[in-house]
Amino acid sequence: MKKLTTWTFSLLALFGSAALVVSCKTDDDGVDPGTVAPVGQTVTVKGTISQNTTWTAGNKYVLEGFVYVDNNATLTIEPGTIIRGDKVTKGSLIVKPGAKIIAEGTAQKPIIFTSNQPIGQRNYGDWGGIVLLGRAKVNKSPATIEGENVSTFGGENDADNSGSLKYVRIEFAGVAFETDKEINGLTLGGVGSGTTLDYIQISYSGDDAYEWFGGTVNAKHLISYRTLDDDFDTDWGYRGNVQYAFALRDPSVADQCSCSDSNGFESDNDASGSEAAPQTAAKFANVSIFIAPGTVNNKYRSAFRLRRNTAVSIYNSVIAGAYPRGGLELEGTATQKNFVDGVADYRGLVLAGVTKAVVAGDSVRLADAARKNQFRPAVSTLGLDAAYNTLGTGIKLLPQSSSTLLTGGVQLPQGFDPVTFIGAFGTQDWTTGWTNWDPQNTEY
Repeated sequence: MKKLTTWTFSLLALFGSAALVVSCKTDDDGVDPGTVAPVGQTVTVKGTISQNTTWTAGNKYVLEGFVYVDNNATLTIEPGTIIRGDKVTKGSLIVKPGAKIIAEGTAQKPIIFTSNQPIGQRNYGDWGGIVLLGRAKVNKSPATIEGENVSTFGGENDADNSGSLKYVRIEFAGVAFETDKEINGLTLGGVGSGTTLDYIQISYSGDDAYEWFGGTVNAKHLISYRTLDDDFDTDWGYRGNVQYAFALRDPSVADQCSCSDSNGFESDNDASGSEAAPQTAAKFANVSIFIAPGTVNNKYRSAFRLRRNTAVSIYNSVIAGAYPRGGLELEGTATQKNFVDGVADYRGLVLAGVTKAVVAGDSVRLADAARKNQFRPAVSTLGLDAAYNTLGTGIKLLPQSSSTLLTGGVQLPQGFDPVTFIGAFGTQDWTTGWTNWDPQNTEY
């Protein structure tokens, strides 16, 4: 990758065919005075945002190169604001430890991060994505983000607050900065539990949709749509709770890297499977992972690939897709021992459509009746709508009123909403209004 250079923060306002560049100077005391863009302009942002800044819905913003929020600054983004990542410079937004982002859209006015390419020319990995870095504990030191390889994160404050992402869409992110080293749609490094993540849709990510590197941040209402690599990836001691997560895969598209494959979940304690603390021990509840109709790419592997001494737990979740390796893969002696010892738990799982329900792990223990796990039921018996896995605008996510998914779950651990339905949806479609199932053809 190119060596990082230091840029000043600049604004580009477009007046017809004329372009005006406004750069922030620095006062003698080192404080940036800031610049206010005229309303209704396209604003190009590059370099470092080092003081409190607000992006307004009246303007459109373009990220060029690595854009940092640093120096304990807060970047506030108004509901309905559109931010586009530049393809040539691999635009990315990186919120460093101590800084914050407050991006709180609404169901009527979501905040949209998307490609700067025109309709019909958008693709996986058009730009970098969003990286949040905090001061919560991780099990690796020094910890730097893959691809950027510069900014460090992590600390001792598990309650650290990196801000809020709410009703946010992230589209066509996940660019490769180095061979086989991409930034994800949303990368979370050492992010603490004081941070809010709720109602987020990641579409067409060129790497993972979501990846947590340590930290304790909780999340709800997450969507991974047509992701290239893994939907949900956990590493380096991530220990938060995630509830209501939905992934829909395009069967023809998967990660073609020789060192990787595509899974619904991929989870490691660390790359070597060590006993480094804190251990990756996140808990997921009410997850739905579906694959759309069609022949599945040979780079797909498992719905849940849990390996390298991870202790992730999963509850009340449904798989409906032809993963060729299978449903639940507890890979390696250490990962399997975490389950046997009760460090990790798997209950209320419905593994349908897969080649094999339990690829590796104690299948007898997993089949204990009290766990209410269902291995390889016919998808047709689940009571899903006929359009449950339709790519595009025709998707229908709510189970039919007679579906066994609505009542078949187990009691969830403390910290989750006390629901007993299986999968991301009960009787309410929480995707209504703010999502986009066809961002390729949306005029931004």
